[in-house]
Amino acid sequence: MNEKHIYTKNNKVTLHQRGVILNKSKEKSRRTLAHLSIFGTTQIHLRNPYIIAMWSVAFPGYGHLLLSKYIRGFALVGWELFINQSTQLNLAMVYSFMGDIDAAKEVLNVRYMLMYIPVYLFAIWDSYRTTVDMNKIYLINEKEQPSVSALTVKPFEINYLDKRSPLIATLWSMTIPSVGQLYIHRVFGAIFTLVTAVVFIHYSHFLEGLHYLVLGDIERSTEVLDKQWLMYLPSFYFFTIYDSYMNTVENNKLYVSEQKNYLKSKYQPSTFEFKKGIKVN
Repeated sequence: MNEKHIYTKNNKVTLHQRGVILNKSKEKSRRTLAHLSIFGTTQIHLRNPYIIAMWSVAFPGYGHLLLSKYIRGFALVGWELFINQSTQLNLAMVYSFMGDIDAAKEVLNVRYMLMYIPVYLFAIWDSYRTTVDMNKIYLINEKEQPSVSALTVKPFEINYLDKRSPLIATLWSMTIPSVGQLYIHRVFGAIFTLVTAVVFIHYSHFLEGLHYLVLGDIERSTEVLDKQWLMYLPSFYFFTIYDSYMNTVENNKLYVSEQKNYLKSKYQPSTFEFKKGIKVN
């Protein structure tokens, strides 16, 4: 049977072989590890389950937000705020740290307390379990080298893969939460952190207390602070820093991986073979 051939400079490829190559290049991966949209870059990558679980310990929902599971993460964050405010848990913790156990018992609202514990433990367990599952998905699909779009252009926004500095993302996040997320184009994360930062700072009177502290009026600075709302700030502040740093590093890895796959598919013929040469001393 005669076969038509396509001749290149040093290779001969049949039309059948060329068709197989093209079909393979068009095949979609069973599991997509990354997606580029105008709202940001969402990807599955290796994470430490214990670190994700510890962020859920610090604040339920933070672990899920690090996994880009926004719906579940926002729901858990909202639940934590509602229950914590209803029980005055943060205020009771402050009095406990000060050794005033009677005051802690007095401010604690036990009506909702038992509702808090199951959801808190679920957030920790579910974030750990989800991280383990996503790590397995990544390891199974890693060798398939799925392609991801390097650029998306829409009427209201443009997003593209690019290498950015993790240090710059960290420094911007240290100035005010949400700026680091905007630097790496994580729109959902930026909106969440910006709104949350405004709410926490407003109700805790943090900037007002800082103002009096700079003036040297420590007593006045302590009086204006709302302890219940102030306790939300430490975990939230460091979460935004970690989130921007981690995602900058992983986005850089995705950029390198996409570029490598593109160059291999476009500039390295599948029929090219390295031939053994003679070793030159």
